[in-house]
Amino acid sequence: MTKIDLKEDWNKIYDHFNQAFRSNFHVSIASVTEDGIPSVTPIGTLFLNRDQTGFYFEKFPKRLRESARGNGNVCVLGVNSSTVLWLKALISMNFERCPALKLYGELGDLRKATEREQKRLHRRMRLTRWTRGHNYLWGDMDTVREITFTSVECINLGKMTR
Repeated sequence: MTKIDLKEDWNKIYDHFNQAFRSNFHVSIASVTEDGIPSVTPIGTLFLNRDQTGFYFEKFPKRLRESARGNGNVCVLGVNSSTVLWLKALISMNFERCPALKLYGELGDLRKATEREQKRLHRRMRLTRWTRGHNYLWGDMDTVREITFTSVECINLGKMTR
């Protein structure tokens, strides 16, 4: 696999994270708390923008909130768990595209979600709106935390990701 450039390949990165969400319903965000304790948080509400930034709705992630006050550096892992992608790679011994990307960045401000951001959330969660848990999990999400991304890395699975 060729080197991935954050700005030049942003559309591919954007598409990868959309595929990762569709196959996993979340991404994982690694951070370090004020006490220096590493923490990984699953987030189902991460959205990427078109300019190497993103945001997630901050309702439940207590440790990420703590990290933003101290060391705001984060690593977001998005794994494309598509069965077709993985079966093809296992048979051919080669991934046609990177199966997992790590986005490195810094947590920004916590702020009120815009109407556009709210619409993106509702569109993503629309298939679950009939369930009992939908309103509990996503019904009153109104604050977002911004992330500015600084670099990207394809995970290394040896010769299968070359």
